Amino acid sequence: MAHRIRKELQSKGGDRFAGPVEVDETYIGGKRRNMSNAKRKQLEGTGRGPVGKTAVVGARDRATNRVAAQVVESTNAETLGGFVKDAVEWGATVDTDDASAYEPLPFEHETVKHSASEYVKGAVHTNAVESFWSMLKRAHEGTFHKLSAKHLHRYVDEFARRHNIRDFDTLAQMGIIAAGMEDSQLRYKDLVP
Repeated sequence: MAHRIRKELQSKGGDRFAGPVEVDETYIGGKRRNMSNAKRKQLEGTGRGPVGKTAVVGARDRATNRVAAQVVESTNAETLGGFVKDAVEWGATVDTDDASAYEPLPFEHETVKHSASEYVKGAVHTNAVESFWSMLKRAHEGTFHKLSAKHLHRYVDEFARRHNIRDFDTLAQMGIIAAGMEDSQLRYKDLVP
């Protein structure tokens, strides 16, 4: 039932962000010390950081405080650029960190150099979208304990939608979710292939 509700919370698209927009990516997955020996051996010698984790890219519009997030296969320029083009209006200002994948963005683009411990440069920062990652990861560790790569997109959609309707009171939020479920059917065999 929870996955069916998460399916309803899936992003329905909507207006693009007018900006300024913060874009960042994060990685979701377990810590090596918590992995089984077999899984650790698989990852042995493959490096540190995001190895064995799932990438998620997100954008947050500073004007509306709305968030869009999506699980992605890779964090290369083509994938991240495609996400930004879908989420952001042409002519908007985009703030990112100094990852090279964001360099070819066809927007007015400002960066902060996290690699040089620079997190704010005037009005340029990615702190708000990183705050969204913080909430997602807190739920991962505190509530859900395991977010499998297979269903991660559902959790990401849930948190983005919950973030976007958080200013409504509880009854209004429930009404929004229930209205979205009208004429919506998710069969179990479609949920768990």
